[in-house]
Amino acid sequence: MKPDEQITRSSPDGAFATKAWFCLLLLVFAFVSPAAAQDPGRTVIYVAGTEANLALTQHVTTLLSDALGDAFELRPFQSGQTSQDSDSLTITLGPEAFTRVRQESRSVPILALLVESTFIEGYANRSEGRVGAVLYNPPLLRQAVAGKVILPHASRVAMLATPESAELYESLTPQLPQLGLEGRVFVVGHTDDLIPTLIRALEYGDFLLAASDSNIYNPRTIKHILLTTYRRSRIVIGPSQAYVRAGALASTYTPLQDMAEAAAELVTGFQKTGRFPPPYYPDTFQLEINRQVARSLNIPLPSREEIRATIEARLAGQGESNNE
Repeated sequence: MKPDEQITRSSPDGAFATKAWFCLLLLVFAFVSPAAAQDPGRTVIYVAGTEANLALTQHVTTLLSDALGDAFELRPFQSGQTSQDSDSLTITLGPEAFTRVRQESRSVPILALLVESTFIEGYANRSEGRVGAVLYNPPLLRQAVAGKVILPHASRVAMLATPESAELYESLTPQLPQLGLEGRVFVVGHTDDLIPTLIRALEYGDFLLAASDSNIYNPRTIKHILLTTYRRSRIVIGPSQAYVRAGALASTYTPLQDMAEAAAELVTGFQKTGRFPPPYYPDTFQLEINRQVARSLNIPLPSREEIRATIEARLAGQGESNNE
């Protein structure tokens, strides 16, 4: 028997202790000294995820890692991170994650994902290029085009808003005539006025266009809104995929894969210039349709891809006319 075999067999606890200390040293280098463990050829980016949905955080992180490639290393954002490193870019997923990072540091560069325009635009305007965003809510012009494509005979579109959220539609209404539409915003002054105001809106519009306005469209109100709309043979376009599954007829959306690829382009641009452009909507999108609702209202629909391609073509034409 060899001497080292005798030691191993006679002192199993000693061998275990040696391995344990070795593993501990690896952990120290990996977590206590990130710089020592960092590949000098890769740029570190921190990801602050949504604590309410860890599966979503993991999925989006994987998509980001694939889109960014080997030149970047993604690490989870930890509380107090900005006190140790206030220069490295942090990608935040959702408004809560953005707020958490922003409260730690107003100077750390942040790329916000899974946020809406109403939440992030003020931060971006005040940041001098240090805050960027790929917007998550669908642009209202695209939603209006979707409604027109699905209901070619439509000539009027109704919109619901509170006094505080009416401005959501301000930039849309001047663009509607170019789509062959006219629009009107119906203001809900009090929660008790929601359904009466909705009924007046449905008497005016051929369809109801819904913005991402939680004061109007939320889990408490959506059932009543959809039932009232359905009983008057009208449809709802928007505000998101979730509401289509609940009973709205259609909504456009940006797939997470496309969002990650757009984020990767912004990261690359930031590495070169040190600035983000204003928050923007990706050009690519998909369409969610509730065909059961369409059948119930006797609305014939072509394939989802055909509708999406028609929306895309009309948006391209709209952009060309605006540039003339």
